[in-house]
Amino acid sequence: MKRVVLFLLTNLAVMLVLGVVLSVLMSVFGISSRSYSGIMLIALVFGFGGAFISLFMSKWIAKKSTGAMVIEHARNETEHWLLQTVARQAQQANIKMPEVAIYDSPEINAFATGPSKNNSLVAVSSGLLHNMSQDEAEAVLAHEVSHVANGDMVTLTLIQGVVNTFVIFLAKVLAGIVDNFFRGEDEEGTSWAYFVFDLIFQMLFGILASIVVAYFSRKREFAADKGAANLVGAHKMRAALERLKQNQESQLEGSMMAFGIASGKSLSEMFASHPPLEQRIQALR
Repeated sequence: MKRVVLFLLTNLAVMLVLGVVLSVLMSVFGISSRSYSGIMLIALVFGFGGAFISLFMSKWIAKKSTGAMVIEHARNETEHWLLQTVARQAQQANIKMPEVAIYDSPEINAFATGPSKNNSLVAVSSGLLHNMSQDEAEAVLAHEVSHVANGDMVTLTLIQGVVNTFVIFLAKVLAGIVDNFFRGEDEEGTSWAYFVFDLIFQMLFGILASIVVAYFSRKREFAADKGAANLVGAHKMRAALERLKQNQESQLEGSMMAFGIASGKSLSEMFASHPPLEQRIQALR
């Protein structure tokens, strides 16, 4: 619930800020919101603006939503090892030392985020530290450091901004065409049809856009695996992925296997941000 509320409040604040910026720009340049130039301006402001504000707030949002605690000073051997390992890998990858954090979760997981290569956060779950060997955990850290070194956060933000812009622009143009069809010749303003179809078209195009973003995200995962292999060795990265695969399979045992469709050949792979673990293991081989 905390994550949902934070997500909603953050997005509401972003929308309000962008709405004010948009109103100012349209007033200054005298642009109509129904003209093509006005629609493009709306699409650009909300498409790229939302994506980049989310990027700049990504570290703060990640810490608040997961409860991740940044390690300022190592309090035990595990934290000391984490700091040393990330520092060594960051030096090898030629980036500034990321913030390192631990968050409480039984899942074996880790993530990297931040607005730039030299302003980033690498976080690992308590479940990862408890269930992975040191070599496996080292490989996972190298994978996340590689994401940072490859500039994946900025790359995916740019891609998200482009697709967001196209989604908003096309949806509003098509909604305007439908609106003109339903309105009488003497009617002025915007009818209910415009708002309804704008929402419908944004939802439909948004689904298609998510496939595009997910495709590029999967490509970046393969690149991060390769970067981790260069930092710590392909055998360690394979071992980490094998561990993740075993954990994934154990979670499916005794449950309905239909819920495990993401690990097989299915339509859901088109929307997955990560490739199937077996494909990643084969790529490293």
